Amino acid sequence: MAEVKAVSKDGIAVHTEAGDLPALHETIASLFAAQGNWERAYQHLRSALERDSLTASYNRRYLDRRLAQLADGEVAVAMVDIDLFKDVNDTFGHLVGDRVLRSVAALLKHELPRGAFCARYGGEEFVLVMPGLGVPEALRVAERARLRVARHAWQRLQSGLAVTVSIGLTTKPGRAEERLREADALLYTAKHAGRNVVAYPDSENLRHIRHSG
Repeated sequence: MAEVKAVSKDGIAVHTEAGDLPALHETIASLFAAQGNWERAYQHLRSALERDSLTASYNRRYLDRRLAQLADGEVAVAMVDIDLFKDVNDTFGHLVGDRVLRSVAALLKHELPRGAFCARYGGEEFVLVMPGLGVPEALRVAERARLRVARHAWQRLQSGLAVTVSIGLTTKPGRAEERLREADALLYTAKHAGRNVVAYPDSENLRHIRHSG
């Protein structure tokens, strides 16, 4: 990974690896701490602790904190899983698997609505959190994300590689763990429906968007 020079919003120039946001925030935090600016140092250190080091997405720590803050509001939660990711690692190796994880994270974050965010839930699973969105709006976001992954030029990364994701989408109110549990159950429904689909509740019935390209 190439080294880049980055300038923080505080005007401090540092060198770090491209895409390694946690390391960038840690470096800036150290510089502020050396200057005795503990408030700024803490802000950057917290940012470092809330980022996934591989994909630069938010991590589980940030996800849990934000979902707790959003407990009383309308929030759409989408659990996203890379289909057959073990086969990617077994066939092409873990270095390619890591690049797939980074690419999928970037594709999921692309064109998210204002206030929404992507977090790595663990392994090959990600969560999209979309405050203020009901099922129709959130469904459009999830479906566009699914299509971006399916249509991505994966063979440029590795000949013979193809990647898709399955998604479980819910707007069910409740505590963080309840929302995540519901989204996870819908994700399994998407997997059982053949993968590369979005599963979501529609009134009393469960409906799917099937693969369309």
